[in-house]
Amino acid sequence: MLVAAVLALVAGCTGTSSDASATGGTTSSPSSSAPAAPPAQVALSIADGAADVSPAQPLEIDVTAGELDDVTVTDGSGAPVPGEVAPSAEDAGTAVWTPAADLAYGTSYTVTATAAGAGDQVTTETSTFTTVTPRSQDKPDIGPLDGTTVGVGMPVRVFFDEPVADKAAAERNLTVTSSTPTDGVWSWVTDSEVHFRPSTYWPADTDVTVEADLFGVDLGDGVWGEVDRTVSFHVGEAHVSVADAAAHTLTVTSGGQVLQTYPMSAGSAENPTHNGAHVVLEKFADITMDSSTFGLAADAPGGYRTPVKYATRISNNGEFVHGAPWSVRQQGSSNVSHGCINLSDERARWFYEFSQPGDVVEVVDSIGGTLGPADGDIYDWAVPWDQWQAGSALS
Repeated sequence: MLVAAVLALVAGCTGTSSDASATGGTTSSPSSSAPAAPPAQVALSIADGAADVSPAQPLEIDVTAGELDDVTVTDGSGAPVPGEVAPSAEDAGTAVWTPAADLAYGTSYTVTATAAGAGDQVTTETSTFTTVTPRSQDKPDIGPLDGTTVGVGMPVRVFFDEPVADKAAAERNLTVTSSTPTDGVWSWVTDSEVHFRPSTYWPADTDVTVEADLFGVDLGDGVWGEVDRTVSFHVGEAHVSVADAAAHTLTVTSGGQVLQTYPMSAGSAENPTHNGAHVVLEKFADITMDSSTFGLAADAPGGYRTPVKYATRISNNGEFVHGAPWSVRQQGSSNVSHGCINLSDERARWFYEFSQPGDVVEVVDSIGGTLGPADGDIYDWAVPWDQWQAGSALS
């Protein structure tokens, strides 16, 4: 060996041969060999035989004393699963195999990783694991819809198919980003519905993206997330109206500038309009108001079935801003409606054309109670901010 030859040469230069001759001894060249290089070591993040694995769990490969050469994954039938390997964003010494398409639930997979060590030594590590079989899979709906423009009062709403047992797990995988940063927080309004809003209305002209990365997430009670979803929407101009039930006026603003102040009639003493920030939900050029939709027969005392024009819904308890030509004489002086904001047809048409879903109508000084859960989907702004924050599973 080269090392032995070098040692022999050094020995000759220091007189070892003459010393040996003087003593009558014999000489021999000392021998030495370098220690064998250790083989590469491969460690897989999912143990062999693991069961009930999330199909979204990262498959990480750590290699020491060598270089990763190849990673293959096959399903239970032996068919290859397409994917690619890239360095981990969190650990430079770790590689991550990512499938080209999501792994399936209730399926067996085998991963084989090969690494080359010194002297062309090859090390192979294999792991076979099985992904979890859910009792059911949840694919929640998200509002606002992708690509829409909404008003400054529209919260983000996520509707799950069934009650969520592990709300914290769900919430950790819901992300909202906006072009104008806010202090928004998620809050659970029911066991199957969670909303996101800032402490005050959204800033106007803001782009918002909602990412629900729920595939492979254990939501508890045997329910797992079915898919990942991304929704983007735009917050438009700041349309905020104030319906003052005591002054009998509807004041409409855009970007803080007053556009209209209309005489109106709010809910009567028997059917007062609810106080609080209402949110525009939908609009109808023509609709028939029917008391039977909230349990009062149209032919019963106080019941009604009345066609109206230019109806802008502001809650799901039957409250609209709409045309009411029969109450024009009371508009501006008294409250005679069944809870709606009555305007003349001409003024209701202007408001109808002006409004967009998510606009805000703040009802003040009504003798009625405050908007709440019994009034339907969106009563979010009536909830004090500290209570709203307390509704987060991560608070």
